[in-house]
Amino acid sequence: MPSDKPLVLVVDDNATNIDLLVNTLKDEYRLGVSKSGQKALEYMDKNLPDLILLDVMMPEMSGYEVCRRLKAVPRTAGIPVVFITALNEIEDKTRGFEVGGVDYITKPFHRAEVKARVKSHIALKMMREELSSQNVILEQKVAEKTADLYEMLQATIRTMALTVEIRDPYTSGHQHRVALLACAIAEKIGFSGDQIRTLDIAGNLHDIGKIRIPTSIINRPGELMEIEHEMLRIHPKVGYNILKNIPSHLPFAEVVLQHHEKLDGSGYPQGLRGDDILPEAKVLTVADVAEASSSYRPYRPARGMDIALEEILQYKNVWYDPEAVDACRELFMEENFNFSTSQA
Repeated sequence: MPSDKPLVLVVDDNATNIDLLVNTLKDEYRLGVSKSGQKALEYMDKNLPDLILLDVMMPEMSGYEVCRRLKAVPRTAGIPVVFITALNEIEDKTRGFEVGGVDYITKPFHRAEVKARVKSHIALKMMREELSSQNVILEQKVAEKTADLYEMLQATIRTMALTVEIRDPYTSGHQHRVALLACAIAEKIGFSGDQIRTLDIAGNLHDIGKIRIPTSIINRPGELMEIEHEMLRIHPKVGYNILKNIPSHLPFAEVVLQHHEKLDGSGYPQGLRGDDILPEAKVLTVADVAEASSSYRPYRPARGMDIALEEILQYKNVWYDPEAVDACRELFMEENFNFSTSQA
């Protein structure tokens, strides 16, 4: 079998599950198999898989404990772990994310779902590694090739952003428009060059975590149930986990994590208040709300920027940073800001 194929490690104590996963993936990937958590850890002393499919309920050592140990070691910390489980409670799934998992597949398996999730997470890993590589090159050559290398970084960012838009055609271009507006607000406020570059990256990737959300929820035309809202609220943390290991002095991963926080502490996922929220995140929040509120969504028609500005003004200094709100309003009302003609 060609050695350039990605390596997937299947960890399960059930032979039937192993056979199903191996038969599903064998044509596209190299495969390793471990029938216990300890055997999986021993396997990774000699091999570094590109992805791990990890059963939760195993004797002696649970999948949660295996994942915790992997994430504690730098050599294996970056390997994406997808839990395979028959557990359906939100608490069980949340625990998987807390110990470092990136996704879960529920038993009984569906071949198409297994293939799709494995493909998506291996593609994300490859893109993350490419982005890390380009960022290292950027920092090494900044004095002589800053412009060219930054464009390479931007190309990789656009590629990563497309992974969300392909799954959600209704919001195509949303991340790029939010980035344009956030950078314009930041420039008007007087942010530094690094802060604006942070917002450019974070804006273009702020919804990358929605790759974890089923498309049936993202594209739902009606009102979501509370449990579906809870699923949506994980996307900032998932996005942070995707981006946090990319070497950079720019805090774009933290900004992505905080882009749904609110000044009064009613936001998520951390419930941060006031000055505990990064200035870049405060700006990104305003840009995100303004663009999303004005645009078409499956559950409502486009409302226009006038309505969007009314919304952010209503909650100015309660949910949203007043300086960012004022700058956003001035851009549209006094300076004729336009998404189609603005440049990041």
